[in-house]
Amino acid sequence: MRDEDGALDIVQDSMMKLAEKYGDRPAEEFPMLFQRILQNTIRDYHRRHKVRSTWTTLFSMLAPKDEDDYDPLESMAVENTSKLADTPHGQWEQSQVLAIIETEIRKLPTRQREAFLMRYWEDMDVAETALAMGCSEGSVKTHCSRATHALASVLKAKGITL
Repeated sequence: MRDEDGALDIVQDSMMKLAEKYGDRPAEEFPMLFQRILQNTIRDYHRRHKVRSTWTTLFSMLAPKDEDDYDPLESMAVENTSKLADTPHGQWEQSQVLAIIETEIRKLPTRQREAFLMRYWEDMDVAETALAMGCSEGSVKTHCSRATHALASVLKAKGITL
């Protein structure tokens, strides 16, 4: 990892998971358990980063260039922010892409939509999402994976490339 703050967050999260879930284990087991937890947390971080980058790349064409805190899910309004939107045809295409994405997110099964939005737009980790949804961490991962694959395949089928 090149981001020192991110790396420190990963280590801290791993330590908290070790303390919360394995605090009753003998001290000799801590190094091995911590190593495994740390590896899994790093993998989760990279997976989350990869998926988030894919989706934010798609939405980046919709964000105003001078606005850092722009959230396309909150506004979903078509603004004249890209080269495509400089023409009436470009504006129409942009509005169509937004409408398709919004529709497809709504079509996801409830649990998949909840998990997807919490994980990738609310930036909640797997444990927080599982707690909020009242299910296991494995279920959250399954719901997110299915939602991501479903959205990607629908968008690809409609000719929208990321």
